[in-house]
Amino acid sequence: QVQLVESGGGLVQPGGSLRLSCAASGIGFRTYDMGWHRQVPGKQRELVATVTSEGSTNYADSVKGRFTISRDNAKNTVYLQMTSLKTEDTAVYYCNAIYSVYRLTSWGQGTQVTVSS
Repeated sequence: QVQLVESGGGLVQPGGSLRLSCAASGIGFRTYDMGWHRQVPGKQRELVATVTSEGSTNYADSVKGRFTISRDNAKNTVYLQMTSLKTEDTAVYYCNAIYSVYRLTSWGQGTQVTVSS
C-alpha cells in the first residue's frame, strides 16, 4: 500500500499563500494519479485538484486561478501551491493517490489549513 504524508499546513491571513507537500512511498510514483481534497467539519470531502501520471491537471471551480497542483517524480512528491487564500479555504487538506491496474486508493492523514485574520 502507498503511504502518503502531507505537510505545509498552518495559519495564514486572507490573501496569503501556502504550499502543501505530499510525499509518497513506493517506487511507482510516476505511475500514480495524485490529488488534493479538503474537508470541513459536517461537510463531505471535496475535490480540490488532481494531476495524472501524464501531468494533466484538473481543478475545482472554487480554486481555479488561485491554486496550482504539481508533481516532482524525482522526489515522489506532489504539491499544492495556494495563493489569494480566502476564509472559505479553511479545511483539512488530504492528499490521495490512485495506483495499480486495480485503481487502488490511498489517503494521507491530512494537514490543517486555517485562513483567518
